[in-house]
Amino acid sequence: MSTSTAGTSATPRAETTKQSETFSSRNIFILSAIGSAVGLGNIWRFPYVTYDNGGGAFMIPYLVALLTAGIPLLFFDYSLGHRYRGSTPLTFRRIAKWLEGFGWWQVAVCFVIAAYYAVIIAWAVMYMFFSFNQAWGDDAKGFLYDSFLHLQADVTTGFTFVPEVLIPQLVVWAVTISILAFGVSKGIARANLIFMPLLVVMFVILVVQSLFLPGALDGLNSLFTPNWEALADPGVWAAAYGQIFFSLSVGFGIMVTYSSYLERKTDLTGSGFVVAFANSSFELLAGIGVFAALGFMAHASGTSVDEVATGGIGLAFVAFPTLISQAPFGPLIGVLFFGSLVFAGLTSLISLVEVVIAAVRDKMSLSRLQATFAVGIPLAALSLLLFPTTTGLYLLDVVDEFVNKFGILAGALATLIAVVVIARKLPLLARHISRVSSISVGKFWMLLVGVISPLALTYILVTEIITKVTSAYGDGDYPVEFVNIYGWGMALALIVVGALISLIPWKQGVVTDVDEDTEDEHFTNAMTGEIPVEQADDEREEVRA
Repeated sequence: MSTSTAGTSATPRAETTKQSETFSSRNIFILSAIGSAVGLGNIWRFPYVTYDNGGGAFMIPYLVALLTAGIPLLFFDYSLGHRYRGSTPLTFRRIAKWLEGFGWWQVAVCFVIAAYYAVIIAWAVMYMFFSFNQAWGDDAKGFLYDSFLHLQADVTTGFTFVPEVLIPQLVVWAVTISILAFGVSKGIARANLIFMPLLVVMFVILVVQSLFLPGALDGLNSLFTPNWEALADPGVWAAAYGQIFFSLSVGFGIMVTYSSYLERKTDLTGSGFVVAFANSSFELLAGIGVFAALGFMAHASGTSVDEVATGGIGLAFVAFPTLISQAPFGPLIGVLFFGSLVFAGLTSLISLVEVVIAAVRDKMSLSRLQATFAVGIPLAALSLLLFPTTTGLYLLDVVDEFVNKFGILAGALATLIAVVVIARKLPLLARHISRVSSISVGKFWMLLVGVISPLALTYILVTEIITKVTSAYGDGDYPVEFVNIYGWGMALALIVVGALISLIPWKQGVVTDVDEDTEDEHFTNAMTGEIPVEQADDEREEVRA
């Protein structure tokens, strides 16, 4: 039996499915969507991608990508979840039976990402405490790989556990599962109400403090000085679209799931604009804070910013600890930076796991608690088995690269082709968005979703495939069989698993064939006030029955 929350229509269906759960308000949904979008990549990926792709000039392709792909795809995901009122697989199954596998493909992507995402949050938790006594000493890199992770020299899969990682990772999973067990309103929404303000306050303090460090201006000049010649490079434009796809949480089920918890009449386009620009604003803030800090590092070490600039794990767990050791008020910078990583990571992890919980709950007609434990415990066990080990970093590196490039991107492209080109649902979704939103969408939006976004995804995907096929991953440091199993093998397994799960029959009454025109008429009548929403819901259920 689902937990009732405010704003839910009192319909027979609401008593038996997860749709009795809703976000209590549009603002709570927006905050939760921002919490999902703002993750680790905003802090440690965007600054370096910007620096490496033309600096200030990169803002032009980034803005173009945001307006022509990021925001339109947000609207697309919102319309799917809000229109069909289900998890990703249920949403696609309600469009057409053959589409269900695409939904499970996206669920599988979220499952795998969540498994390794938790260990990075665990590292950040430990480094937040390490910041007080600067436990890494004079060798941040050696400390990370040797003293903290105890990284094994051989690239393989081992099961020698590292207690310093295992214990905080266990805590991360306990917190995540506990929050999700309370449901949408009492769990996800309340967690974001706490974590997101803390994240913003901590990061703003960090940025302000970084700006007053000696050499900060040099770092900002390195980041924002435009290299206009970079705009002629197709790879720079591909990097901009790639950053937008990864950053906004589009194309792999999160926004479809979250929007299914919205009330019937919700401003989808207004919400999308707020989420998109809030996410980009945080990325810009992260760029300023990170490169101000890197400018100080270069100044302190007597080198150029180019020599200290890096991204990803190297930035977070090597460059910043080095900075903390050199900067005034270093421990405070450390607590703020790694605390920001923890809160940004947790809000994203919650959204990833919720996609899986919602899908399993719909498929098996489980209660919130049953679905949370049915998903959370096996997922946490797998995560704790594979990643807090002396070989966990190797596995994380390869799986992350291939699942992001050939899970998220390929899944998003396949879904767009299936829904837009084959099922031809884009006009219906455009009408749905326009009925409930402050800003209507039309042919231009359909052009962006149906043509521009698929073309951009295709270019990025083909480029990545060519790169991976023609050059050894990790400059040859990884054995071919390791990359084939955990890289290419994992990417293909996501598709196979999605197809196989779609063959499992649904519980009776969950999915029925729907006359779209008749159901659309009931929805329109409710939105225009001709009939109460509760009556429209009852009539829609009669249509489904």
